[in-house]
Amino acid sequence: MAIRKLSDRMVRTDLKRLGESVPVMADLVERFGVVKPWWREPGFEPLILMILEQQISIASARAVYERLENAAVGITPASLLALGDAGIRGAGVTRQKARYCLGLAEAVESGRLDLLALARMPDADAERTLTALKGIGVWTAQVYLMSVLRRADLFPAGDRALVVAAHEFGLMPDEPDFRALEAFAATTLAPYRSAAAWQLWHAYLQVRGRAAPQ
Repeated sequence: MAIRKLSDRMVRTDLKRLGESVPVMADLVERFGVVKPWWREPGFEPLILMILEQQISIASARAVYERLENAAVGITPASLLALGDAGIRGAGVTRQKARYCLGLAEAVESGRLDLLALARMPDADAERTLTALKGIGVWTAQVYLMSVLRRADLFPAGDRALVVAAHEFGLMPDEPDFRALEAFAATTLAPYRSAAAWQLWHAYLQVRGRAAPQ
């Protein structure tokens, strides 16, 4: 089965189709405009940034990433391995996340993780490959697949902003737990789940006056 890779134009088309069956999504487009997803280039760097983004604000993660980038003179597997645990932590990375970053660097440098091969894998296989690494959970794997590999039918239901947005904008009558949101997305938003997630993130940020990630 061919892998469907999104573009800005395809996101617009998916949202139009989704809005025909899910009026809330059409309303979000009307109120906030069509989202322009914050795509990221394939490679090692976005995974490191996503590890840093776990459980802290986007702005804080970006600041830590930039300090790490300066300390390592570029984010590559080799440069992080050379920097070592003390050097990574010296850039403001927590002890736990420093271990995750070094584990990822070692996996890529040794060839245990082939990032280029992920682009050819079905969603489930790519997600399993990424989550086999310590520090990369389902949220990180799915966001990587969406923002880097541009996969069309994923919905990171464990994302707090999506949980809040689903209730705030009227998709669900009560604030759901992630399992309920995951089930709702699978039955109601598929096969356009990625476009729906992008639009919900966009609306959530717009209401709060926050900038999208870079």
